[in-house]
Amino acid sequence: MRIGTILQGKGTRVVTVPPRATVAELLARLAEFNIGAVVVSEDGETIVGIVSERDVVRRLYERGAGILDRPVSTIMTSEVRTCTPDANVEELRRTMTDHRVRHVPVVRDGRLVGIVSIGDVVKSAIEELETEKDALVGYLHG
Repeated sequence: MRIGTILQGKGTRVVTVPPRATVAELLARLAEFNIGAVVVSEDGETIVGIVSERDVVRRLYERGAGILDRPVSTIMTSEVRTCTPDANVEELRRTMTDHRVRHVPVVRDGRLVGIVSIGDVVKSAIEELETEKDALVGYLHG
């Protein structure tokens, strides 16, 4: 299965924040959309970084509540792993597991076109297994 197939099912909307947004504003976006990470982007198409709930928790522990008024750019991950819609889901699952990454932006021609989470990848694996199981059961009973 390809990443583009996952995006067809879940949609291509990506929540972003500009690098100058405060961490408090970031938390409001995470809560508003009930998500675990956002892409940091000036224009909604180019990727400057990515920031997750985990990043916020770690920085709160290290630096204290003062980070809430600091820009997202001070806590984001700048080296962002991305994939294309043509990427293989199984390869992305390995990459996410090996590098302990839970969210991967999807890009086409250098432009942000979606995002996949580890939950999306696991869900697609379960759906594939269920389809295979149904085919085997049908074969055995047919």
